[in-house]
Amino acid sequence: MQRISIISVGKLKEKYLREAAAEYSKRLQTMCRFEIIEVDEERISDAPNDTQIKNTLISEGKRILSKISRDTFVTAMCIEGRQIPSEKLAKLFADNAVRGISSMAFVIGGSYGLSDEVKNRADLRLSMSEMTFPHQLARVMLCEQIYRAFSINSGTKYHK
Repeated sequence: MQRISIISVGKLKEKYLREAAAEYSKRLQTMCRFEIIEVDEERISDAPNDTQIKNTLISEGKRILSKISRDTFVTAMCIEGRQIPSEKLAKLFADNAVRGISSMAFVIGGSYGLSDEVKNRADLRLSMSEMTFPHQLARVMLCEQIYRAFSINSGTKYHK
């Protein structure tokens, strides 16, 4: 059974977002070993300068990378990533399983994005959309897409 992780900077603050993520986590437990790993968000001043932002990214990046094992297929969720339809995400899971890749991690950065170190570690860079979404909502959307991908691969009626 594949191990799928979402590594995300910060905690879900809104109850409805926590409940949505928990629902998808529960559904996914029958399809894979699914977990959400939260790493602390770096505290930064209200008017940060470039150096503070760079240091924030580096610090958050180190915490993210410490959660990833060497044999994990890493997908960085970032604005410069490519966009793919749900069916191609499903194919990615299936192809990785055939190739013997049993561990995959999707990384969502904080409000300033992801460090170059995390992006360089990634095997794939994905973008959800050209639109901007709050990072907390992006986590729920990613949970749903992972669930949809497994549903596609298992032939359930969830994906029409």
